[in-house]
Amino acid sequence: MSIQTRDFLRVFARIGLLSFGGPAAQIALMQSELVEKRGWLEQRQFLGALSFCMLLPGPEAMQLATYAGWRLRGTWGGIAAGLLFVLPGAAAILALALAYAQFGDVPLVAALFTGIKAAVLVIVVQALWRLGARALEGRAQIALAVLAFAAIYMAALPFPAVIAAAALWGAWSARGKAPKAAAPPLPGQTARTLRSIAIWGALWAAPVIAVHAANAEFLADIATFFSKLAVVTFGGAYAVLAYMTQTVTQTHGWITPEQMIDALGLAETTPGPLILVTQFVAMLAGFGQGGAGMALTAGALTLWVTFIPCFLWIFAGAPYLERILAQPRLRGALGAISAAVVGVIANLSLWFGLHVLFARVETGPLGAYPALSTLDPRAAALTALAAILLVWLRLPMLAALGLMALAGGLVQGIG
Repeated sequence: MSIQTRDFLRVFARIGLLSFGGPAAQIALMQSELVEKRGWLEQRQFLGALSFCMLLPGPEAMQLATYAGWRLRGTWGGIAAGLLFVLPGAAAILALALAYAQFGDVPLVAALFTGIKAAVLVIVVQALWRLGARALEGRAQIALAVLAFAAIYMAALPFPAVIAAAALWGAWSARGKAPKAAAPPLPGQTARTLRSIAIWGALWAAPVIAVHAANAEFLADIATFFSKLAVVTFGGAYAVLAYMTQTVTQTHGWITPEQMIDALGLAETTPGPLILVTQFVAMLAGFGQGGAGMALTAGALTLWVTFIPCFLWIFAGAPYLERILAQPRLRGALGAISAAVVGVIANLSLWFGLHVLFARVETGPLGAYPALSTLDPRAAALTALAAILLVWLRLPMLAALGLMALAGGLVQGIG
């Protein structure tokens, strides 16, 4: 099929600008634009690519857009589609992060965010419910989810270790199953793949090496941490938020738990992948270290090490898509990771709930627990309102967040 460059760029720009509402809405938008309206991809190709992207770390919707661009127009098409998916949201996050860093302590702004925090809590619980219904298909997967929750919430094990253990279990449990037949790779494909790995790996490593060589300690920590995050973000942004929150609020102390909740709330209001919350976090941390200049540097560095790996995964793996999906061990690993992710998001939901509803949260041998006397009745009322708007009335996310911001301002003003 011959596709004009102008049409190609216009469609993917439209997808990037309209990609609100998280990966489910973004994937549905691509299904509509690329499969149903224009027939640029067959349904079979689209679903196979989606399954492949679910196997990868990183934002599956952005990687799906990159794969679609690669499939339609080769490497430059993949780069263009991926960038068009990310850049509108990144520009919005940049403006919001700078505004928040400057004015976040203003009482009116804090009041607006009280409502947004309540909405974020409901959104995360909804994500837990939807993923659990889709991912937990039997007792073994339910057990994996419970074990993952306990490992993070009670034992404080690192997220990467939990995901790695789940993947190993899933691969082992699929032993003995015969792979499906798949076409062999094209001649010369191995050399092209190695070249892609070398190029994108070098691009990924270059700024990380540079900030370490310059002894820029804060930027080196940013580059190292978010590079690590790019490798372990199986299951989408919600799954890795608990690990990121623990590291940025406790290990490094870059931001506070309240700022982390605000960061997620703002990321929910912008187009593009939710993992752009990493840019917001890095910019807040950078602002605290050295003002606006450091915030811009930290944000740009985080965007680079978060999304360059996505291009690496796609351009290295896309030519082998059919062979990858034919491997039962990989499918088993994906299923186990999905089950563990449910437990991880349950931990995140509880963490958010405690910090939104209670003024003081303690830490004991079995994890965090609230000081019951510090329950905030206004936060509880706002959370109930958010549940009505999002669950019962099913308002669009942007509309609900806007109404909750107004409600937060009204409640704080009345109080």
